Amino acid sequence: MRILLVEDEHALGTWLSKALGAAGIIVEWVDTGRTALAAAAAGQHDVIVLDLGLPDRDGQDVLADIRRRDPRVPALVLTARDALDDKVRAFNAGADDFLAKPFDLEELQVRLHALLRRARGVDAARLACGPLAYDLALRRFALDGQPLALSPREAAVLRVLLQHAGEPMSKQQILERVVSDDKDIQPEAVEVIVHRLRKRIDGPGLRITTYRGLGYALEAA
Repeated sequence: MRILLVEDEHALGTWLSKALGAAGIIVEWVDTGRTALAAAAAGQHDVIVLDLGLPDRDGQDVLADIRRRDPRVPALVLTARDALDDKVRAFNAGADDFLAKPFDLEELQVRLHALLRRARGVDAARLACGPLAYDLALRRFALDGQPLALSPREAAVLRVLLQHAGEPMSKQQILERVVSDDKDIQPEAVEVIVHRLRKRIDGPGLRITTYRGLGYALEAA
C-alpha cells in the first residue's frame, strides 16, 4: 500500500512515516496544502491521510480540491479537531473516514487496510499472480501454497512487482514505492534484488521478465 500523508507536525510525520514503513506501508509525506495537491495530482496513492490544521490552507478545502480531481481515492482525516461539526464538514468535503488525535497506530493501520478493501473489493486483502500469493494482513508470501522466506528488501521489491503484475516497472518506479527513509539504496541495487528473486520464484507458472527500456514485470507463465 502507498499512502499520501499530509501532516505539518514534523515529529508526528517523521514517526508515522517510519512506523507505517516498518509495517510495509510506503508513505509519501508532505506538510502543506499546496504540496499535497501537487503530490495527489502527480502520484498514485492507495489512500490519502490528511490533517485539517495545515499552515497554508484549511485541510477541508484541500480535501475538497483533491476529491474534485479524483473522486475514487479513499481519504482518511487525521486531526485534533474532533467536534461533530468538524466531522460533518470533513465527510461533506469527501472524507471516507475520520480519526481523532491522539490515536493508536494499530487502529490507524486497520482503518487504512479497511479503506483499501472497500475501494478495491474483498480481493484487496490478498494479491496473487500465478502460484505466488501475498497476504496483506499477515504480510506473508506463499509460492505454490508454501511460505516464501525473503529478506525485507526482496519482499518489498516483490510486493511492488506483484501489485503491478503484468505491468513493466522501471528501477526508479520500484524505488519510489519501496524506499521511504532508506536513502542509501541505488537503482543498481534493484538489479541485484531482481536477480536473487528470479532464483527463488522463476519456474513453471511464474517469471520476472525484463522489458528493455521499460523495466521488470512479474508475469504468470
